[in-house]
Amino acid sequence: MEPDADRRDETPRETTYGLLQRGHALMQSRHHAQAAIVLARAARQEPGKASILEALGRAYYNSGQHDRARETFEELLAIDPSAHYAHYALGQSLKQLGRRREAWTHLRIAVALSPESTLYQGALERMGPREET
Repeated sequence: MEPDADRRDETPRETTYGLLQRGHALMQSRHHAQAAIVLARAARQEPGKASILEALGRAYYNSGQHDRARETFEELLAIDPSAHYAHYALGQSLKQLGRRREAWTHLRIAVALSPESTLYQGALERMGPREET
């Protein structure tokens, strides 16, 4: 037996940057569920990294994992409360989960933070007026 034969894993660990790039490539080819797996690995390697969390949240959302997307965008907003895209994406996730009042609030914040965005404005308009309880 060779002296190094019982080492467990000789494969070098993929860098966080490499995982992020691979995740983006998978999303671009519309393999969102696979991208989420890769990006979750990146998020574990580098917790609290906003760029990874945004990509992971998008992958979760686009693969229909709306509750995981919600959790991820909430985590992103804990890091940067002024991230307009995170408010927009959280609003969209909440809307998919049937939590319209909360969704409306986050979409409204996204519009307030980035009033020139037709994407955010359109999403808010499609929600209609805020429902009162």
